[in-house]
Amino acid sequence: MGVNDFVIERVWGLQVLDSRGNPTVKAYVKLAGGSLGWGIAPSGASRGEREAVELRDGGSKWRGKGVSRAVSILNTVVAPRLEGVDARRQAQIDRLLIELDGTPNKSRLGGNTTTALSIAVSRAAAAQAGLELFQYLGGAGARRLPIPLLNVINGGVHAGNELDFQEFMIIPYGFESFTEAMRAAVETYGELRSLLKDRYGASAVNVGDEGGFAPPMRSAEEALKTLVEAVEKAGYQPGSEIALGIDAAASQLYSNGRYSVEGKSLSREELLSLYQRLVEQYPIVYLEDPFSEDDYEGFKAAVDALSTETIIVGDDLLVTNPQRVKEASTLKAVTGLLVKVNQVGTLTEALEAIQAARDRGIVHIVSHRSGDTEDTFIADLAVATEALMIKTGAPARGERTSKYNRLLEIESILGYSAAYAGPELRGVIGRR
Repeated sequence: MGVNDFVIERVWGLQVLDSRGNPTVKAYVKLAGGSLGWGIAPSGASRGEREAVELRDGGSKWRGKGVSRAVSILNTVVAPRLEGVDARRQAQIDRLLIELDGTPNKSRLGGNTTTALSIAVSRAAAAQAGLELFQYLGGAGARRLPIPLLNVINGGVHAGNELDFQEFMIIPYGFESFTEAMRAAVETYGELRSLLKDRYGASAVNVGDEGGFAPPMRSAEEALKTLVEAVEKAGYQPGSEIALGIDAAASQLYSNGRYSVEGKSLSREELLSLYQRLVEQYPIVYLEDPFSEDDYEGFKAAVDALSTETIIVGDDLLVTNPQRVKEASTLKAVTGLLVKVNQVGTLTEALEAIQAARDRGIVHIVSHRSGDTEDTFIADLAVATEALMIKTGAPARGERTSKYNRLLEIESILGYSAAYAGPELRGVIGRR
């Protein structure tokens, strides 16, 4: 294999569809040695204000969500600048994309363009090196499978019910392997389906954007109680084998200093009291975006009150931004970072955010988006970076199961050398 084999020979893109039927960008990178890499940008419904901007066409076609302008920029502006560059120089290529864009939020090229390209470059280089993507990104020591976070009851902007909190998750951590954890999750998901159908009727098992059910529930406690019941019916121990998680997506509930939750207008202190009560009553070990994206004080209060029992995770607060991670760490406002490559726009910047978190004792969780695709990149990224967890929806819908199937495949590839992150959760939180 020659050095020149890694030189980028051709770059191009096209418009494809995400899991909501909306257009998105797919990028291809072909190397001189013959290898082809590709990447598809996902899209979120609940987005932080500081996320990289998606470049969309507007107008009437595709309901304004077309990406033909982004694809044109990729093909005519970006492609000529990448051709001839060594694909192994990921950081250099991503910096070039940042410089070509020249804005603080990727609004010229589009974060959807830069994300797809950045992923495609890494996949092409891995293929040319003859390595699995997780091995190329993480090295020979990449062998730990993350704990899956499965969003099995949807609320908020992900569903059409009255649940204000956006996601209720099961977390199968008390197992020896990723495969066993997934088996327990699938069995619990099946029991949950039966419970909901019997209790609320057939329409309750229609699924939301991330494959979770969207039953006509009204309170977080109703959802959590039902999850505990489903875990027990599946034959597992709530708390010691399967824990629970909440993504409150509180920015969606915030207005003028108050949070609208379950028909009440709550202060920061009152909302924190609600979280404390729920954590006391249910085996919750994961709490994401408990307060709005600018409410550092609220996040710090959550860490002070709950971090020995629950990981306090920043998504909209941190937007996978290294500087935001550092700021939040200084304020002791989070114990967990949610990683979404398209939030920041390039793989290099996402890796920098992960490193900033690691340096400060903050765990990281690799995440999908609600409008996702068949691209399994985040499964490899989670293993490569030794993420404690991966958040990629319910065990339903192809854009979700493709990630789980890739992780099952990676565990098979690793064989006896594979490890599972489940036991490490006990070291992250104190009580459970």
